[in-house]
Amino acid sequence: MPTPRSLAAATCAVALTTGLAACGDQAPKAHELRGAVTNVPPGDPRPLGRADTAFGFGLLSAWCGTDPNANIVLSPSSVASSLGMVYQGARGRTAAAMARALRLPSGDLLPGLRARTREMRSLDTKKVSVKVADQVWADSGVRTDKGYLDKLATGYDAGLKTLDIAQDPESARKTINARIKEDTGGKIPELLAPDQLKRDTGWVLTDAVYLKADWETKFGHAMPGPFTASDGRAVQAKLMSAKTHFGYAHSAGWTAVDLPYVGGRLRMTALLPDTSARGCPTLTGATFDRLTGALDTGADVDVTMPKVNLSSRRELTPLLKQLGMAVAFSDAADLHGISPVARKIAFVQHAATLKVDEKGTEGAAATGSGVTALAAPAPSKRITVVFDRPYLAVVRDGKTGEPLFMARVADPTRQ
Repeated sequence: MPTPRSLAAATCAVALTTGLAACGDQAPKAHELRGAVTNVPPGDPRPLGRADTAFGFGLLSAWCGTDPNANIVLSPSSVASSLGMVYQGARGRTAAAMARALRLPSGDLLPGLRARTREMRSLDTKKVSVKVADQVWADSGVRTDKGYLDKLATGYDAGLKTLDIAQDPESARKTINARIKEDTGGKIPELLAPDQLKRDTGWVLTDAVYLKADWETKFGHAMPGPFTASDGRAVQAKLMSAKTHFGYAHSAGWTAVDLPYVGGRLRMTALLPDTSARGCPTLTGATFDRLTGALDTGADVDVTMPKVNLSSRRELTPLLKQLGMAVAFSDAADLHGISPVARKIAFVQHAATLKVDEKGTEGAAATGSGVTALAAPAPSKRITVVFDRPYLAVVRDGKTGEPLFMARVADPTRQ
């Protein structure tokens, strides 16, 4: 089991109701059912990485809007995967609304999803630990469309396990939580709360992400230093510093510093707003793309930022409705690609943790607005960036752009 330092974990569970009530064992139990992996052409995961990033920024902004002084950590990748599995069974107006909210690219998604899943699995190396697990749990009394299972096997490498949810929802909840605890290295021991599963819950679709990574350039020992929290209070945070040729860009009121992990593929992009910025951040996926595309590695950059140990837990339904997915939670939902008795989304439960210290870190994310021409620093210039006020960060795959974790640090002295 990995040590507690420098860990990040996240999981998301989407529950779907049925049009049946306590229907009992109408189908045979199975340990696991897996669809057939279909032949799809080679796909490009990068459009999905951009989509998940834009979706994550929107979700982070909506979340911040409900509590501007909160520390927030989430996994856009995890939420997008859970909802993406639902999307594979959505039809008509429901599918269109979900596609808009998730910022999905047009066309057949399966080739890109298959490539995305393969690339995420390849992040796990001897130096960096990344575990990703997708799973569908179904009540033993409902039948799931075989074509739907084929899509999940192809795009997400996900199978289906049956449980007696209708007859014993509490036992089913404990079984799912135990698997989530295992998949997240013990960091998220109880995702689903007591009584969250009901007798009409037909399916629970889960995605879990676990990450442990060390910095490529270690930070020095943290020392107490000033930090202005989002509510204006001056607090004493544990600040750590490092200097090297970090990627750097500044434009449109944001300073971006790119901090690589060992191996160079995974990185955390930390984004500091100008001092005049107030309230919740307003970034977009397009702005973030342009910032990261203009990162300059020719300058010496001195970075000072706080150690943080964050955790968030939230039922996301209100935020997802705000982002345009309300129909998927209503009686007008069409999820019949999953099963003739699939009714609507009952809840979307998310939890995430993030620990950043001198040896490693798990990041957070940002959103953005329009960007003017980016100004690159002169190669000989030494730049100092001090994260001494609320900031954003994104832990991402530098190859595909997939955002594993996002966060807004409003007060590093609070968990």
